[in-house]
Amino acid sequence: MRKFGENRIIAAAGTFFVMFSGMAARYYMLAEAPESSDIPVQTAAESRYMTINVRESQGTIYDRNMVPLVNSETEYVAAAVPELLEMEETAQYAVDKESFCRKFSTGEPFTFVCTENAPDMPGLTVFEMPVRYTADQPAQHIIGYISDDSGVSGIEYAYDPVLRGGACENSVTYSIDGQGHVLLGSGKSVVRSRKQDTGIVTTIDIRIQRICEENGAALKKGAVVVTDISDGDILAMASFPEYSWDDIGAALESEDSPLIDRALYSYSVGSVFKLVTACEAINEGWEGNIYTCDGSIDVYGQQFNCHKADGHGMQTMTEAVVNSCNTYFISLSGVLDPAAFRELAHTLGFGKENYLCAGMTGSAGVLPSERELLVPAEFANFSFGQGRLTATPLQIGQLSAAIANGGEMPILRLIKGITIDGETVGGEKLPVRTRVMDEETAGKLRDMMTAAVSDNKGSNARIRGKKIAAKTSTAQTGRFDGSGEELCHGWITGFFPADAPEYAVTVLAEDGGYGNEAAAPVFREIVRQIAELDKEKQ
Repeated sequence: MRKFGENRIIAAAGTFFVMFSGMAARYYMLAEAPESSDIPVQTAAESRYMTINVRESQGTIYDRNMVPLVNSETEYVAAAVPELLEMEETAQYAVDKESFCRKFSTGEPFTFVCTENAPDMPGLTVFEMPVRYTADQPAQHIIGYISDDSGVSGIEYAYDPVLRGGACENSVTYSIDGQGHVLLGSGKSVVRSRKQDTGIVTTIDIRIQRICEENGAALKKGAVVVTDISDGDILAMASFPEYSWDDIGAALESEDSPLIDRALYSYSVGSVFKLVTACEAINEGWEGNIYTCDGSIDVYGQQFNCHKADGHGMQTMTEAVVNSCNTYFISLSGVLDPAAFRELAHTLGFGKENYLCAGMTGSAGVLPSERELLVPAEFANFSFGQGRLTATPLQIGQLSAAIANGGEMPILRLIKGITIDGETVGGEKLPVRTRVMDEETAGKLRDMMTAAVSDNKGSNARIRGKKIAAKTSTAQTGRFDGSGEELCHGWITGFFPADAPEYAVTVLAEDGGYGNEAAAPVFREIVRQIAELDKEKQ
């Protein structure tokens, strides 16, 4: 139903743009580059007109504050009629003078990139044109890219009819005589498109997106997701390694698969899932459970080890979260109801897709079946986030948002709506939140996550003077590197400020090792810099 509704919005928006464009001109071929001499020129004896088509304009993808994520820079392109110009005089305005003179000498109308001060005159018409992408293009995985004038991935693909439909033309038309010479007395007719004002408004905050991209660059492979905990708006979603729109070939050949949006892919979860186990234990009345960890535990003849070989000693539930004690939660699973536990995990978003827009859907991951969880060893693995369980950074971020939001989990949102003027947003939907745990339980989990940072002197998520809530993870993968070391995914998820949460932040370091070493330092810097942004607003 959500996909059907979105298709209706896209179709309606495309029709709306066409109906109100007010452009009666025909569509012409898009010049792939301004230096091309193959500019479509329309001539007909019966019409006595000649039209020079410049690049077509395209709709803009905006951030939540109407800051362009594409079309953020402009350049000047001129349409020239050689018979009405002096070559040497006009060449001074060309960015590439050699190319200009070569095309001018053919005597045929052409376009060229010019300087900002190039004047409009009878034989020269200057257009200020948006540049689609920049050299340091932000949010590349979200935006996607274009090939052959069509969106291939990301929002470029999902909203192709809106971004490239309607009145896109930029052109100049002259009256000509029977020999094809321009009739100066008739002047010229210029069509300037404002298509770039229309477009798609996202929930992304470009400032936070850039913070995540700059700090996430420390991850060889991984993802960062930042959400507004109250409404589920995705403020930043970055995947690493990044790729460049102007070298897709290199991205296709890279062994690190940079074209993959890792925020949408599922991975082994690890200790972050202990928050779900703690939630179920509270629901079933086991909040006061105390267990003595000696470094290992036997489950029906199968031994499970804690990451601390000599054990953590006597542990309360909060201490077990702070110390990330595996055996505590394995022991706890022995008294929990597998069916209720699995149902809670599903309610909290595990095993469910996150649909953002066409072509951008977060994987459902793997949530073991109730039957599988009846196997003691599988249920033991499940209790501390191992075994078959997998989830995406989006799902883990949604879990943090639910805990921070007093037990109400928001539906994640990437698209706010459409705009026809670059100023107002239409079609925006109200936030949707679902209660997934009671407020008291959420408060207890918030306290545990706060303690996991404040009471853990070795936590790399700590920021002096700031109260942060977070939980790290080191998820085993069952894969090994060339030296025989097991590859592990490092995670951290949390929210801040801990006492009045606004933002949920999740960092995944794919094959990065320990969460506290690979993911927590990235998390810390992102939190610190977002907090600095908030200071500037005050």
